[in-house]
Amino acid sequence: MAFCEWCESEKIIGGTASVYWELPDGTKAIEIVETPSITCNDCKMTYQTEQTVREIEDQLYLIDCKQLGSTVIYNELMKIPRFLKKNYFDFSS
Repeated sequence: MAFCEWCESEKIIGGTASVYWELPDGTKAIEIVETPSITCNDCKMTYQTEQTVREIEDQLYLIDCKQLGSTVIYNELMKIPRFLKKNYFDFSS
């Protein structure tokens, strides 16, 4: 059984949401729409799993962010070709 990461309620549902992300070079923030998200029906928090956050951060480090507008669809962001195969600056794994 999955629980809300904020209040530990079992009343969570999966869906999508818009998120706002600062680009790694700090030049601007973008809106990423239709991002996989979880919403808690008790505390009303909407958030992304650690895996989704890591996927977004890795992708933004590994693509040419200059080609991004102010808004991008999550699935389209993840399809942008990467310069490198993996994020060599991520030492967590």
